[in-house]
Amino acid sequence: MKISLITPAKKHSKNGNRTSAVRWAGFLREGGHQVRIDMVYENEPTDLMIALHAWRSASSVARYRARYPKGPLIVALGGTDVNTFLKSDPEVTENTMDQAHALVCLHDLIADALPERFQNKLHVIKQSALPLSRPRQPSIRHFDVCVIGHLRDEKDPFRAALAARQLPETSRLRVVHLGKAHTPTWARQAIAEMKRNPRYLWKGEVPTWRVRREYARTQLMVISSNQEGGANVVSEALVAGVPVIASDIPGNIGLLGRDYPGYYPVRNETALANILHRAETNPNFLQSLLKHGLQLRENFLPHQEAAGWHRIIELVS
Repeated sequence: MKISLITPAKKHSKNGNRTSAVRWAGFLREGGHQVRIDMVYENEPTDLMIALHAWRSASSVARYRARYPKGPLIVALGGTDVNTFLKSDPEVTENTMDQAHALVCLHDLIADALPERFQNKLHVIKQSALPLSRPRQPSIRHFDVCVIGHLRDEKDPFRAALAARQLPETSRLRVVHLGKAHTPTWARQAIAEMKRNPRYLWKGEVPTWRVRREYARTQLMVISSNQEGGANVVSEALVAGVPVIASDIPGNIGLLGRDYPGYYPVRNETALANILHRAETNPNFLQSLLKHGLQLRENFLPHQEAAGWHRIIELVS
């Protein structure tokens, strides 16, 4: 089957949408399909379209529908679809969703945010990650905490740094932040934070192997986002065996579960400082985070994600 996979993210971008599209294309090619990834649909012959992001891919969906009025269509909902564009531009977003034979979301609580008419065609396929190639060896000299994410509003990128400022002098905790600054202003803020905060290290955008090396060295990961559609960094951390501390937003709870012990109130650096200090000083608490993560690990392995995509392709074909 010829599949057109549309993503708003540019080729070679490390944007999450592009990373997801490339990974999905790999699964589908392994299943015998021919997959073409484009930012915009240009009326190429195809048997099926997967549109990543309802709002941003709306024009491509309209063009596909004009050529193939009854062609099978899967729309994968991005975090900003649910958290932003369903509110700011519901007509365009919902129109794209209405045209889909199936909607794919990336965590278990997306349904709570959608109009009821979409519930019966919604499918959860959680993003996956590959295990590390060798056992983890966290730093002994420092209690390193990684933040893996680009510097932009949705990520609340400096919350861990602000929390680290509140730790006692005896703490060995450092925040190691890997991610691209989306604007020069964000870069200036990161540099300024490093100057005033010796516990914060911003490394900028780095290749995948460098991220995986950080997972091998870190004590835990913080995801501080104020909105998410189901972040792949959570999958990566869990599969790598890295304990996670997360903001208590639906996008994180929908991956980690309501009973996960590592949440803090979103945008609250004092609460985050408290739970970070507890993780550093209480081995039993850190072990409980690890134990919960290992119980979830199977949900985020590649064969699970691949099986989800093969099922949904068969469903709509």
